[in-house]
Amino acid sequence: MKLYFSDYFEVTEQSLDEHGAFNISLVSDLPLFIDPFLLFTSDKPEYQKLHDNIITYLRFLRDKSVGQEVNDALLASWYVFKEVKQNWLGFTVLGNGGSGLGPDFARALHSNLSRLFRDFGAEKVTASSHLEKLCLIKEGVGRDNISDFTTNLIKEYLLRYTQRFTQQHIRPGLRQRRAVNKVRFNYETESWEPQVFDLPTYNGDFVLLTPKDILTRDETWINRSELVNSFEELPPAIPDDQLRAQVSNYFYRQLAAVPPKRQPTKKEKHEAARATIQNYPQLIDYYIRFKEEHGDDAEGISHEKVRLSKELFVDQVKRLIDALEATAAFYTQPLNSYEEALSRVGYFKHYIEHQDGYKLVNKGDGEPFSNEKEVQLFFGLVWYSTRFDTNRETNQGRGPVDFKVSRGHWDKSLIEFKLASNTKLKRNLQNQVPIYEEANRTKRSVKVIIFYTQEQEMKARGILKELGLEGKEDIILIDARGDNKPSASNA
Repeated sequence: MKLYFSDYFEVTEQSLDEHGAFNISLVSDLPLFIDPFLLFTSDKPEYQKLHDNIITYLRFLRDKSVGQEVNDALLASWYVFKEVKQNWLGFTVLGNGGSGLGPDFARALHSNLSRLFRDFGAEKVTASSHLEKLCLIKEGVGRDNISDFTTNLIKEYLLRYTQRFTQQHIRPGLRQRRAVNKVRFNYETESWEPQVFDLPTYNGDFVLLTPKDILTRDETWINRSELVNSFEELPPAIPDDQLRAQVSNYFYRQLAAVPPKRQPTKKEKHEAARATIQNYPQLIDYYIRFKEEHGDDAEGISHEKVRLSKELFVDQVKRLIDALEATAAFYTQPLNSYEEALSRVGYFKHYIEHQDGYKLVNKGDGEPFSNEKEVQLFFGLVWYSTRFDTNRETNQGRGPVDFKVSRGHWDKSLIEFKLASNTKLKRNLQNQVPIYEEANRTKRSVKVIIFYTQEQEMKARGILKELGLEGKEDIILIDARGDNKPSASNA
């Protein structure tokens, strides 16, 4: 069965590796992102030029934000971009349709360019300008926003990169000449221009390949969470004695309300750090300079993350699919939507607990465990070749449900995933799922709880016992621990 680019377009994984491209899934997005810092720090001249082009465009926007009023039409033309869904990267489960960069992002960037990005291209602290500075200044601008913006600004390069591979390896029946909007910015007309490319075509749309060496899995190299989490390490790196003293004084004044006999909590330190950054935005430049000075590490770390991502998202999932296909009855059972949901969840549980599938969601080696979105993504891949209509995060007015499985108007069931570590697990089991059932006009749902540690398992089982839900068919615990699964030879 077809799951990946290599499957659909009848090319070898070796040819993709030689081209340097990641073998994307054409069933569901994979949680990988383009990191613009990897363009900046690369030894490849074409990547460095791409980073320069990004900064040139941002300087154009900065000049417009300072020199004139920009109406909504120009904001939409210059700042608002659809997600480049054709690269199949991001957080969309069961598909590749994301939200893109809308008016809120446009207004935030426009505002910050005119106030805090005035020195773009003429930095005194950092070696270069960086788009990621926006995510350091504004809450809620994360790796997906930065990746989307970067992807749009280097889209011409990605199109040509894909076209080269297409013309060398993909037969004519699987490719088409496609007109693509917003490919190149014309600084004379101050407008984006379309262009035509010869591209692989799937399900009525073109597909884009992305080089592995500009991808990362987790946060971009320059990111707000690290800035806040490691804030106390930043002031000593400031060479200006007066600024360093002012920053430290302001930070510890924010913690003055903490009782003397108690250490500040992590949350209190983070709030103090955010307030200090807001009051001393020049700190952001010193953080960026620190990241620039350690830029050599970025390539190695991202390369390892992408290698592990291939092992997880391609190699491990292929083994899961092979195991599913080996179970011939799995695809032929005449089930209703509830039985289908139980069957798919049951097989997912069996694969994780008994066939080393726990490695999909339990990274091990001190790495953080997969979050709910990543777990849902892996589970979504199990749903290919189903005869049922499977929708992700359907919202019927009371919030989005993780999965809705249906066949016709009356046969529908829901699936909700929760991590045992979720602090709202008890309340969710009591209230959230019944609300979703009412909104979707169904009384049938499957609740899946995943635990990574013995402590989490005990917590989940305790909650189920307290709520009188032990042994319920529609509540399934999945053991994703890595410390209780010896190899067959040692068992």
